[in-house]
Amino acid sequence: MNKNLRKPVIAGNWKMNMTPAKTAAFIEELKVKVAGKNECDIVLCVPYVDIQTAVASAKGTNVKIGAQNVHFKESGAYTGEISAEMLLEIGAEYVVIGHSERRQYFGETDETVNLRTLAALNAGLKVILCVGEMLDERELGITEEIVSMQTKIALKDVSAEMLKNVIIAYEPVWAIGTGKTATAEQAEEVCAIIRNVIAKLYTKADADATVIQYGGSMNAKNASELLSKENVDGGLIGGASLKTEDFTIIVDAAQ
Repeated sequence: MNKNLRKPVIAGNWKMNMTPAKTAAFIEELKVKVAGKNECDIVLCVPYVDIQTAVASAKGTNVKIGAQNVHFKESGAYTGEISAEMLLEIGAEYVVIGHSERRQYFGETDETVNLRTLAALNAGLKVILCVGEMLDERELGITEEIVSMQTKIALKDVSAEMLKNVIIAYEPVWAIGTGKTATAEQAEEVCAIIRNVIAKLYTKADADATVIQYGGSMNAKNASELLSKENVDGGLIGGASLKTEDFTIIVDAAQ
């Protein structure tokens, strides 16, 4: 497995944080810190209300902007939802799909993750696709089965060509917002499992080219160790993405 075949992606997931004014100030500070750091792709996935401000603030820099969810229909009676076309028109390039908090609090299922993924890819968005096991599933020893199943269902009807615009984020649910982090060895093990699933669904070359992030409480202190692993190609960063200094340290670790 050649890690050099893949460009790391460090993506911040702001969750429900930051107003448009705070977004502008944050990006003004961040873009100076990460200027010229092009050995990894840098993405900020921000709340819907911040996207236009973020796009304007990041224009001409190496910082890309994404959303945190997208509906699977083009339009219709879906109060409070946002379509892929809407995201594209305001400048979003990426979208997070299937985050554990969407699954836990908003009824997201493996099947709706697949529908959202297809809608986003067909519209031209890049997808950060989240998979990961609960604590009881890890303790039962079924991590491989759960993560493999989630990956297979999410990628149903996704062609090899479409796969080029998919990043997979392994996020052990027990390590999100808890302060707990999977060891570098645990992260490597599951990212390798995901890559093996992709190789079976597509080809080894497709698997080798797919970026697989780690997304469970990666921070300034543990990023270097996690990112040194062969199958860990970046991070989906929560809390640490809200501090420019910490986020920059993680970007530097991925260089």
